Amino acid sequence: MSQFLNISFFIELGEVDLNCPSNCQIHNTHFFGTDKQIIRRGQAFSFYARFQNREWDDSVDQAIFTVETGILLTCKVFSLFHQPKCINISVFPPSNACIGRYILNMQITSCGHTYQRCLGDFYVLFNPWCADDPVYMDNQAHREEYVLNEHGILYEGVHKHITSRPWHFGQFEDGILDICLKILDMGASYHHGSDRDHCWRNDPVHVSMVVNHMIPENNDYLKGTKPFSWNGSVPILQQWYSGRCRPVRYGYCGSLASVMCTVMRCLGIPSRVVTNFCFPCSIENPLGINEVFDCTGKNLCGKDKLWRYHCWNESWMARRDLNQCCGDWQCLDPTPLETGRGLACSGPTWVRSIREGELDLDYDGHHMFSRVNSNYVGWLSQNNAKKTKFFCDTWPCGQHLITKSVGSEQFEDITGAYKYELGSVKNKEAYYRAYRRIHPGYCNASNCHIERELSSLKNPFLSDSGINMRLKMANCPMYGEDVQLHWVLENLRSENKNLKFNLCAQIITYSGCPMDQFWKDSVNVTLGPREVKKIPLCISYSQYGPYLCDHNIMKVVAVSDPECGEVLMVSRDIVINRPPVIVKVKTFNYGIYDLRM
Repeated sequence: MSQFLNISFFIELGEVDLNCPSNCQIHNTHFFGTDKQIIRRGQAFSFYARFQNREWDDSVDQAIFTVETGILLTCKVFSLFHQPKCINISVFPPSNACIGRYILNMQITSCGHTYQRCLGDFYVLFNPWCADDPVYMDNQAHREEYVLNEHGILYEGVHKHITSRPWHFGQFEDGILDICLKILDMGASYHHGSDRDHCWRNDPVHVSMVVNHMIPENNDYLKGTKPFSWNGSVPILQQWYSGRCRPVRYGYCGSLASVMCTVMRCLGIPSRVVTNFCFPCSIENPLGINEVFDCTGKNLCGKDKLWRYHCWNESWMARRDLNQCCGDWQCLDPTPLETGRGLACSGPTWVRSIREGELDLDYDGHHMFSRVNSNYVGWLSQNNAKKTKFFCDTWPCGQHLITKSVGSEQFEDITGAYKYELGSVKNKEAYYRAYRRIHPGYCNASNCHIERELSSLKNPFLSDSGINMRLKMANCPMYGEDVQLHWVLENLRSENKNLKFNLCAQIITYSGCPMDQFWKDSVNVTLGPREVKKIPLCISYSQYGPYLCDHNIMKVVAVSDPECGEVLMVSRDIVINRPPVIVKVKTFNYGIYDLRM
């Protein structure tokens, strides 16, 4: 009889209210919806437990809360507030907790009777609002842009004609969080042979490396959806998940960086997409990029490629492995590129280490430095396979790096974060420092020795030949319109110049692959002493239209005949603008309105 009385008086757990709407609002996760418990580490969350038969009594009742994700992991329960037949429980996941999905269990011991109830699951994410979290970002406007904003802009084109298009990151769309965690599950073996303890998931550095490795694995460049038809990350991630994690075909650097940005923002790591214009991809010389042309001006396909632009991802975190006490931008490039040892992704690389030329500090520092500091060299290839350097005005690679501005549709120029002003003392010091690390044979060389070596590799300037040239746009051509240019030549000498030039136009992909040469011409030019001459050029739509591809980029080149002496070259990349889309909305009461996109 006494045993029956003890059992009848043990406390019986009834309804449990996880208080999702309030917790999600406090943790800045309500954008996911409020039907799930999604919280950020380093910040408490609370819920209510109600009892059916009596009030809670500390003298005979005890509760233990545990959470699990693969293994048992205990969070700190720091307060229980009593109400009639109800307790309010606050749980604090530490700021170094592993991110992921957890199962919350409550074990009650009452009057000698012990039982357990599964209260449901909850998700733990990184917390940019918590000062103890390595991803902490102290500016609310920046958190809203780099964590909470689902809408972004991709910048494309060429450095003299930047174009843009919208991209929907969609990190809070239904099901995306579970897909992002699945990516971590699938990529866990990248750095760790076993994922039994999930311990690496508390470190944003290792999480970013896994995501960086996984994103390109989910793309194939052989067949499938055209890469430029994607305008958001959600369909790509959903297709990967519903297709049992098989590759999504296919992507390009912009979609890869944007999908990675979606995953990182979803997990709570501040991230943004960066575009670098004039991006070198060289196998043999990490600090040099070579383009070869024939005597007609046609760009020949060689080993090196000068990408017109390239996109990668930046993520914000304090690197404990580099003893950083405060967060800073880390560069992550999910596009697999040739490194001389096969295809590989890059990062995380501390952006400041790239600017300083401190390449030993970080993952892939020499690759990232080369991508914003390589020197361009243009060559003429003649019939006898002899190659001659052009007299031309070259430009440095990585001369313009941009990203979307905070709270604005405009872009922000962040070139200064990656490199000092060209020609400045700090710029040269960083370059010499990096050069010694990339080329071990120069580790003890003086700055003058390195400078002489660099000068011997560069093209001579056009002005050294006594001629200046440039191709200037006379219009901003829309698809279907003719391309109008002015070819400006200036004689810098006091004697006449008689020159013969070959001109051509050729389609170029954004990744620097030369395509069809669709226009050629030859022009004899006579310049009097100190004369400036402007020659109009026109390439009709009927000439370029049939050859234009998704990238909408063509290259116009003028090359002097080698028989006239010094070989001169001038070129211009041209972007053909897409026509605007005009949507007309008809209303019955107020007429017709135009929405221009």
